[in-house]
Amino acid sequence: MSKEQLILLGGGGHCRSCIDVIDLEDRFTIAGIVDTREKVGERVLGYKIIACDDDLALLAREYRHFFITLGYTNEPDRRMSLYKKIISCGATLATVVSPQAYVARSATIGIGTIVMHGAVINTSSNIGNNCIVNSQALVEHDVEIGDHCHISTGAVVNGACNIGEACFIGSRCVLIHGVDITSRTLIGAGSVVTKSISLAGTYIGVPAKKLKQMF
Repeated sequence: MSKEQLILLGGGGHCRSCIDVIDLEDRFTIAGIVDTREKVGERVLGYKIIACDDDLALLAREYRHFFITLGYTNEPDRRMSLYKKIISCGATLATVVSPQAYVARSATIGIGTIVMHGAVINTSSNIGNNCIVNSQALVEHDVEIGDHCHISTGAVVNGACNIGEACFIGSRCVLIHGVDITSRTLIGAGSVVTKSISLAGTYIGVPAKKLKQMF
């Protein structure tokens, strides 16, 4: 049976990592990549950049499946904008899960989300739409993660945590059991969150503290 064609949105470093997962999962054929107009014609791991953002409505008439391969570190707004634009065009956002990841049968993964190599999502956890669960991240049981979040490489989200929308949980962070993180919060790499965060901002350190409080 022939595979569905897939258009990728964003041709940078995160795109290359996503391509590796998509190729290994082997559910889609990558038909092309969308990036800036000046990059049209270039290739990313052999796949051609065929269009720019202004062409999305036209592409949605020809292709059904899209996937956002633009990364997210400091702010999620660009990924959120692309997500809304694709939905408004009537296209479908793929969900991608590495065969080298573990997702419990009772867990749910939202549309447009990628679960990358070595990640673990345990029982009864729910991951929102348009999220990145990056390589070797651990999401324990009964965790709720909102839309447009990035759980970065090697992060540990312990059981019963609740993460709001558009949050970034940096590499090797640890969230202790049961903490809540309000929407639009960034937790810096290596930080340990020992209590719930109700005020959005950037938090770093062990234990994590709001950035402006540290200087």
